[in-house]
Amino acid sequence: MLSSIIHTLSNEEKRRFINLLRQKNKRSDTKNIQLFKLLDSTTTHKDLDILIYGKKAKGAYHALCKRLHDTLIDFIASKSFEEETSEEMETIRLLRVSRIFFEQKQYKIAFKTIKKAEQKAKEYALFSILNEIYYTQIQYAHLNTSTSLEALLIHFKNNKKSLQQEENLNLFYATVQHELIQQKKDVVPIIKGTLSKFGLSITQDFTFRSLFKILEITNKTAYVTRDYHTILPFVEETYKQIDTKENLIDKHLFYHIQILYYVANSYFRNKNFKTSMLYLQSMQEQMQKYQQKYHKQFYPQYILVQSLNLNYTGKAKKAITMLDAFDYEKHKDQISYVLDIKLSLIVFYFQQQQFKEALNTINDFYHSDIWYTEKAGIAWVIKKNLIEILLHIELDHIEVVESRIASFKKKHKLYLKNNEDTRVLSFLKLATAYYNKPEIATTTVFKDKILQTLTTSTSQKEDIFDMSFYAWIKSKIFDTDLYKTTLDLVTINSTKGLS
Repeated sequence: MLSSIIHTLSNEEKRRFINLLRQKNKRSDTKNIQLFKLLDSTTTHKDLDILIYGKKAKGAYHALCKRLHDTLIDFIASKSFEEETSEEMETIRLLRVSRIFFEQKQYKIAFKTIKKAEQKAKEYALFSILNEIYYTQIQYAHLNTSTSLEALLIHFKNNKKSLQQEENLNLFYATVQHELIQQKKDVVPIIKGTLSKFGLSITQDFTFRSLFKILEITNKTAYVTRDYHTILPFVEETYKQIDTKENLIDKHLFYHIQILYYVANSYFRNKNFKTSMLYLQSMQEQMQKYQQKYHKQFYPQYILVQSLNLNYTGKAKKAITMLDAFDYEKHKDQISYVLDIKLSLIVFYFQQQQFKEALNTINDFYHSDIWYTEKAGIAWVIKKNLIEILLHIELDHIEVVESRIASFKKKHKLYLKNNEDTRVLSFLKLATAYYNKPEIATTTVFKDKILQTLTTSTSQKEDIFDMSFYAWIKSKIFDTDLYKTTLDLVTINSTKGLS
């Protein structure tokens, strides 16, 4: 638990926390800094009580952990308040100050202050705070002759509708998330059905935060189902709402940048690289605003999709150079995107037949699959394990290939079957058959098996990453260059399958 909390901190935050501990420690023999550093280490230590106290001291150790835990929670809470959007905090402050003025019967300044709070809350669509503002204004309306109670009640009721819409959106988000956990494949129609269930429609006047939530869950759905094709019109329809809010873009910069990423990623996964790059360009422009306020936070996402677009448009060397230069340590707090970047680099190396470089990079993954599933998801782990098997096949590591295949089936067979994703198992079976007997690659029987098990009738919907794996099989059949074969498959959108 403590280690997990510590790993959420950036290097700078860790330095600040250690300085805080030094300031708080009244005695020189306090062990909290030593414990923090041990838990922050990549090395797993046993019997930490002995290591810290020089003898068994479970009681003292647990008390030390409890104190460190409480201090960490306080530190993170304080940090979150510091990082809270200035607009939201400023609005809350104005509301609180106005209430103090009301209690002290300083009505003129109180009404003036709460009016400022109302204007700011409206500007940034802070419906929950606005609800409290209207409630306070109504409470003291009899003291303000310049304001109509009837008008206040109308504003209050209209805001209630907006607040209800936001609450319904949260219910929509939670419902779809639940369906994803249940591993249901028909989540795409569930999205629209759930929107309808809670009285929501994309044509409504959503806030940036609401549009962000819709696209976030849509992106998660597409990632789990690997059906970015069906989801794209929904993404496009959602993003159209941004055009009507051009005057609010800078006020909701964080959400706008994240939305641009989701749209760029959706177009990439649909093999529409030109449009994806246009949205990435817009994303980069937004990241430059306000002294690059959000640049560090979104850079890993930007560089990930940028490198993928480059690789799948024939610019593999440029993509590899870009990811080689990426500062993994600087962005390690963005763990899921960092893992995606490393896995992409391995795939790029593999496609260029730079197998030793790919192996060196994959050897950096020293955590367990359970750990990676928690950080990056089961789909990431499956892709990582598959590329690792293919890499060992290419390097002819006989014993490793057999153990990796056995391990893959043991860990993922049930999940893939339950998730109706048996093509991965079929692909692995064909890859194993080829490895055991390479000469079968050119036989008609082997080609027919591939066509029967790996191709689909809806080739336009084929996921680009699935196509990358199948390109490996095709390159073996026709004895062609893997990267060129991959690009050919992607370029024609797999309209002719693997034939």
